[in-house]
Amino acid sequence: MSDLKKPGMDNQKPGKYIEVGPRGGKLDNPREVTIDQGDRLPPTQKEGHKWKKK
Repeated sequence: MSDLKKPGMDNQKPGKYIEVGPRGGKLDNPREVTIDQGDRLPPTQKEGHKWKKK
């Protein structure tokens, strides 16, 4: 589960991230974001959700 990242974490690898459930499960309408080097992961749609690198 180390590939799941909490919202607000910074200094993550640049690239595309997709929103997943608390344990990494797929969501019906996931949010996708692209971050650059040094950016912070944005908030998720619902508390408890996490980010996973695509």
